[in-house]
Amino acid sequence: MCPQTAGVPFRRLVRLSRPRFWMYAFGPYIVGALIGSPNPRAYLSPLALLFAAFFLFPANLLIYGANDIFDYETDVLNLKKRGYESLVPPDERRALWKAIALWCVPFIPLLFLTPRTCWLAMGGFLFFSLFYSAPPIRAKSKPILDSAFNVLYIFPGVFGYFVCGGANFSWPLFGAATLWAMAMHAYSAVPDIDADHEAGVPTVATLLGLRATLIGCWAFYVLAAVLSFFALKWLAVVLALIYSALMIRSLQVNSQRGVMRVYRVFPVVNAVAGASLWWFAVWQKPSFWPF
Repeated sequence: MCPQTAGVPFRRLVRLSRPRFWMYAFGPYIVGALIGSPNPRAYLSPLALLFAAFFLFPANLLIYGANDIFDYETDVLNLKKRGYESLVPPDERRALWKAIALWCVPFIPLLFLTPRTCWLAMGGFLFFSLFYSAPPIRAKSKPILDSAFNVLYIFPGVFGYFVCGGANFSWPLFGAATLWAMAMHAYSAVPDIDADHEAGVPTVATLLGLRATLIGCWAFYVLAAVLSFFALKWLAVVLALIYSALMIRSLQVNSQRGVMRVYRVFPVVNAVAGASLWWFAVWQKPSFWPF
């Protein structure tokens, strides 16, 4: 028998949490934690590992569960949502909120063991995660603001940095990561322009159109590389070239269907970029070397 939380089967909670997107919150956390760690002991401390567990599943359940709760009225009109993602009808909302709380609230006492900077990072994560979908802001219904709120995926990295002892926070790196997250969101919206138009869902891509959105994404990736160059050096250049190639190819196909074919490699590119950042950070820390 499948275990349940607040009457919601665990299997359904996992599906609602979008496992294919887990790395977008968990990845920044483990990279940020590594950058902030002075040694492997800090990186693998019980507190760091517990919050790693939080950003792996509960945090994603919060992000996407809240999204499904507040999006039912538009999702039910959107054919691409049926079967691809779960709908959460009004009569299931209360149970889902309880399940989200039961998974997330136990981590609150652990915050008292972290520095105040972690509180600010967690506050930023919760604010942007909830109000991306929730009223009165509901940023996802406001083009440009929808992409800006994608900074929610950067706050796990900020939290990880400080929970592991980071003391030299880099605003240029934070700015670069924010631009990367905004470009990621905008590019992901391009293949859905027609579907979002039909469903009455305004996005940065429906506002700007295909070509302008792709050019904007390209500019953001290049600017992100410029801001991060002094920290990432050659890696910033390599990543800029890879994402530029992706944007150029998307501009060449010049259609939503064509962009969707290119977009299929996008999650792989993001995963490789994240892994590269992790290994780059390891290389910068001799105390983490096994020899």
